Amino acid sequence: MALLQAARAYALGLSLESAYSWGLNRAIFIAAAKRGFKGGTGGGVGEGKRGKTSKASAVYYLGDDMAYKTLKGGVLRFTIGGEMQTKEDFDRQVKSRFGKAFGSAWKEALSYVKSFDKDTLLSANGFFTEVYKRRRDELAEKWTEASEASE
Repeated sequence: MALLQAARAYALGLSLESAYSWGLNRAIFIAAAKRGFKGGTGGGVGEGKRGKTSKASAVYYLGDDMAYKTLKGGVLRFTIGGEMQTKEDFDRQVKSRFGKAFGSAWKEALSYVKSFDKDTLLSANGFFTEVYKRRRDELAEKWTEASEASE
């Protein structure tokens, strides 16, 4: 999920570092949603515009998908549960699992995501059902085999 979400964010115009933060943030969010959001506190969600930030509420909208954001060193990063997701976190929690196969997996993810129209990528539900869910098992198996072969 993190890799495809990062590719989605990058395809929609976020910088690579911000896209990595988005991807990890969304993967953490989905995992928490599956567990029922045990612990932590919620925040209210206001209205936003596609791909714009709301300074008053520290919220960022990528289409109709929302995440809490922060700026550090001029770089847009995303937070969940008060923790910021950084490029280093993405490298440690996602990229490291791919080993030497990360570069080819990233290129494939980006190519795959870019094959969809912008409206699909801007829709959280559209992305999940049309992009992620459609090939998650196939890509996970392929990328796992590639990462094991690169060791």
